[in-house]
Amino acid sequence: MGKTRLEAFSDGVIAIIITIMVLELRAPHGSEVGVLMPLLPAFLSYVLSFIHIAIYWNNHHHLIHTARHVTGGILWANIHLLFWLSLVPFVTAWMGENHFEQRPVALYGVVMLMSGVAYYILTTTLIRHHGPESTLRAAVGNDFKGIISVVMYAVAIAASFGNRWIGLAIYWAVALMWLIPDPRIEKAHERS
Repeated sequence: MGKTRLEAFSDGVIAIIITIMVLELRAPHGSEVGVLMPLLPAFLSYVLSFIHIAIYWNNHHHLIHTARHVTGGILWANIHLLFWLSLVPFVTAWMGENHFEQRPVALYGVVMLMSGVAYYILTTTLIRHHGPESTLRAAVGNDFKGIISVVMYAVAIAASFGNRWIGLAIYWAVALMWLIPDPRIEKAHERS
């Protein structure tokens, strides 16, 4: 089966996720700069989530670009990833509306953790289908960055119950780690 429908569907879902997140940002009543201050937690939550979604979209694009074709298992692994990403607008809004309280920050981490696990499953499913000599397998290698991200999310969830700011700092650290472009897949694709 070709991969174009998977790419188009995934792009559409991710676009909707971003749209839902931005629609959660409510304009304040009044025109003074001070009326924006209560919205700062919601805005910072949005920025963090936007960065995470953009990273997933970018990496998903590169991941699927290496695939020659997809199977039913790959489609379900992709749907699994999209399910967890579709919860990002909810946890983003809850975290921002509640000014980064412990439980919303921890639940945000659970969604990020499960998104990371789902991405790992998708990657593994693609590699299994395309074989150990595939371009993707060569590019991913031991996937240290992906595995450390999942570990960091788990640590952040636990830390959130002790100090929510540590949990948030770890979420930002994961995002910043992935903002640095990872050229492995592009280089491996060029070599093949």
